[in-house]
Amino acid sequence: MASEIDFRAQAIMREQQELYGYWRACAQSRPLPSRFDIDPIAIPHLLSGLSLLDCGDDLESLRYRLAGTRVGAIYGAEITGRAVFDIGFQHKRDYWRTVYRSVIEDQMPMQGTVRGPAAGREHLLLIWLRLPLSGLSGKVERILGYDAAIPATFAHGAPQAHIVGERIEKRRARL
Repeated sequence: MASEIDFRAQAIMREQQELYGYWRACAQSRPLPSRFDIDPIAIPHLLSGLSLLDCGDDLESLRYRLAGTRVGAIYGAEITGRAVFDIGFQHKRDYWRTVYRSVIEDQMPMQGTVRGPAAGREHLLLIWLRLPLSGLSGKVERILGYDAAIPATFAHGAPQAHIVGERIEKRRARL
């Protein structure tokens, strides 16, 4: 399936690729794995960046069931048990509503990057992954998330690092 290949190719971090591969393996031949198929013990090296969200009747009832220690550090607070839209998205609220709507209603895995994942966190570039998990009804009842962050200044420095790499290659070609 071309879209799955594209999705895998767009994963920025090795951990995203690992979690997506684990999620797909748990699904076996089904479109989505069940929430009962996921065993965090199978992916211990990813635990600090994982979150598990409970889906309710609407987006406003979306709640963090569990959040790894790194996830809390990214958002600047303990978020386990909190409603997703109560953690200070403010100007990113529409962005996150679109993401979660696609994951829940369209049953689509989603990934991306966003600067300033929450209010007061503009110094961070969030690299995120959200994977739907079905319940007994076949609807998405939970979302498996993975979050990592780097200083936003690193994102601005990346093109300079690329230019340095080109200069090194040009020097090698001359030798």
